[in-house]
Amino acid sequence: MKLLLVEDESKLVDSLSHLLRKNGFVVDTALDGQTGLEMACTDIYDIIVLDRMLPQQDGISLLKEFRSLGHNTPVIFLTAKDSPEDRAEGLDAGADDYLIKPFYSIELLARLKALTRRRGGAIAENVLTADDIILNPLRCQVLKGNEVIQLTLKESQLLELLIRNYGHVVTKEQIIQKVWGYFSEAEFTTVNLYIHYLRKKLKLSNLKTVWGVGYYLHKEKDAALAAN
Repeated sequence: MKLLLVEDESKLVDSLSHLLRKNGFVVDTALDGQTGLEMACTDIYDIIVLDRMLPQQDGISLLKEFRSLGHNTPVIFLTAKDSPEDRAEGLDAGADDYLIKPFYSIELLARLKALTRRRGGAIAENVLTADDIILNPLRCQVLKGNEVIQLTLKESQLLELLIRNYGHVVTKEQIIQKVWGYFSEAEFTTVNLYIHYLRKKLKLSNLKTVWGVGYYLHKEKDAALAAN
């Protein structure tokens, strides 16, 4: 699950990033509103956590512009502005939720889970399945048959992305942005290497390559039906 955190307090950015990554999110951060808007408009994020008081562009105007451009990524405000009028203004600007600082980590995580459920997604603590693969992203573990296979964090995040797009090609550019991050220096060769790791560890005969484009998990059951 890919998350953008737009927040200018560096200590809070560090602590929140650690919390979110520990709970299975791939996190990118922006320290000002203008950068946050540019990153949000790439549409590579599943959810956005947004402060209201930001340098260069405040959170309300950022969100209004973001929504006016047609983007519908779920957004939760995380802010110290706590009056009823402030909350109403944030929700009217297009926010899906509004959480007041200081906050409890457990409540933030619960609200993020609720937003992803409404969007039809799943949060990392839930298992994901594709054919005979059962992935637990939080533990970076795969159950395949009777075997439990431990993955690295990046391997798990890559497999999660492929499962969530089951049957559809994920380009190498999308993989780098979703798994390694917006500012990553990862290259296509890095993606190729991790695909090799997954194939070797999991014996994935249905992990297919579209040369020059990307990869996808082939629907083996559908293929078998078509052959009949």
